Amino acid sequence: MPAGRAHRRPVPKDAAFFEEHGEGVDPSLVAEAAERAAVALVRGARDSADDAVADRVIHLADTEGIEALAELWSHAAADSLAGCLWRLYVLRSWVYADPDTAAREFDAGRQHAEFARVVAGVADPPGPDELRRMVDEVLRGIAVGDFADVLLRAAAFARVVAAGRAALGDPTTEVAQRVGAGDRDGDTVRRMLVLAEQLEAAGHLELQRGLG
Repeated sequence: MPAGRAHRRPVPKDAAFFEEHGEGVDPSLVAEAAERAAVALVRGARDSADDAVADRVIHLADTEGIEALAELWSHAAADSLAGCLWRLYVLRSWVYADPDTAAREFDAGRQHAEFARVVAGVADPPGPDELRRMVDEVLRGIAVGDFADVLLRAAAFARVVAAGRAALGDPTTEVAQRVGAGDRDGDTVRRMLVLAEQLEAAGHLELQRGLG
């Protein structure tokens, strides 16, 4: 990390584990430290009741880099706090990297996933700015809301996007003909649907017994 860089993020001291140990660290210790960092971020941010902390949670991938978060959490199980955080930040990073596509796919999926559309809570019509605001609002919930709601809203959003990708990938649908899409790679639909299912399952686990 650059010298003199200010850090005011709610990341626990366990993050230093990765700086203090070189290669060859026991993977189980790495996983344990990553999960402790996730627990401290989710539970600690919620206990802080501080708007500045909420903002730092939202922008964690921006300030630390998505690659740094990948090192920390990308190998964690989907039903762990670390795995959930990784999936949430990947979803936000995608929306910010390609908001026009995100808006187009969400719009295309709305009529095919009505209940999920309502749960996701995106303003109508769902343009790029509305999608960015929605995903930031979802992540803000880590600090100021209920983590189960965060996961279920993110899952609903991903489910609508998956439905939209499927509709745009089917050349026989009206929406695909309208935008000139069709024959899209089915793997992208499946990946988004798996993400939705993982986040939804984790959300229910959080409600039942709490993750982490």
